[in-house]
Amino acid sequence: MEQPNVRPRRRRIAILTALGVVVVLLLLTGAVLGGGWYYSGQLLEPANSRPGYPDTSAGPVGDAEEPAVLLEQSEDTVLPGTWGLLWDGGAARVGPVEGRPDGKVRRPLVAGTAPPAGTKVRMATTVWATDPKAALGLDFTDVEVETELGAAPAWFVPGTSSTWVVAVHGRAGSRSEALRVLPRLHERGLPTLVVTYRNDTDEGAPASPDGLYHLGGTEWRDVEDAVEYAKANGAANVLLYGWSMGGAIIGQLLARSPVAPSVTGVVLDAPVTSWTKTLELQAANRGVPTAIVPVAELVSDWRADIGFDRFDLVENPPAVKPRTLVFHGDADGTVPVRGSRDLAAAAERLRWPLRYVEVPGADHTAAWNTDQAAYERNLGDFLTSVISTS
Repeated sequence: MEQPNVRPRRRRIAILTALGVVVVLLLLTGAVLGGGWYYSGQLLEPANSRPGYPDTSAGPVGDAEEPAVLLEQSEDTVLPGTWGLLWDGGAARVGPVEGRPDGKVRRPLVAGTAPPAGTKVRMATTVWATDPKAALGLDFTDVEVETELGAAPAWFVPGTSSTWVVAVHGRAGSRSEALRVLPRLHERGLPTLVVTYRNDTDEGAPASPDGLYHLGGTEWRDVEDAVEYAKANGAANVLLYGWSMGGAIIGQLLARSPVAPSVTGVVLDAPVTSWTKTLELQAANRGVPTAIVPVAELVSDWRADIGFDRFDLVENPPAVKPRTLVFHGDADGTVPVRGSRDLAAAAERLRWPLRYVEVPGADHTAAWNTDQAAYERNLGDFLTSVISTS
């Protein structure tokens, strides 16, 4: 016969076990949601996207005839091609790696002086950190594009063509991103408007009402205003040029803006063609399970009404599909090259006149830096085809 106190004891054990399971589940849920909130903050909050100075100078080397700089070796300091070298209060331009003496990286100085040993530095694809006149000798005018949130500064480089270019930098980038291609655009007589958009507060643009990036979901309206500005000032047609998140912004403009039919050409450099694939790559880079991505998307959608599915250009292509040129490096560790490959593979099915150029060894938005001659040759051929049909 069962002892009288056995049944209550079993009931207590069952209740305590159930409570324990509930506590564990709550803790796990909290940890997952906490991780999702953290990665959402990394994605949406401008303050978290500002680049730092992760590398270190080992000081100047060479002589007055062949000046160079030594850098501590890292994934960035060994990247191929021509780069900007930035530090707090200074900038220089460096050429391709010349050697690796004593485990350091030697790069020639193309312009500027080397920072002292121990200076924290950053390799920058932008190469120049100034403006069209200071960097390239190109005359330009500071103008303002009126947006729904206020005036957004822009550079206007004049030209003779009735086709204007509107250049759109990437997330946490700046107008200097466009300086690499301005000479080629200017040679073709293309007036170019290099724009800022909401949350480019460092450059004088207004903040969004919630202070968050919307990954292209609202920023496209500022670029729409830039297209309207171009049309009001003589543009018959517009070519959109976007880097990284600038590609996502352009995709949303083509899908959602009434000005999209006036866009006769698009150039995308390492574009975000799917935020989900981009977040999966970045999670993998951090050693975080990709299972966190749906949670980060859920939190981000709640915070900023992102709607991640609409950014997938293969699954949800825009109705307006102008002639398009896409550059992407196969060593991109920020935005997956697979997204551009998938778009190129689907282009015929999507009836999208698209040419894809993949650059071996190029990191994120570094196709020009890695092989300037090939980049400009492909860009020139594309510009010829767009201008001739405009």
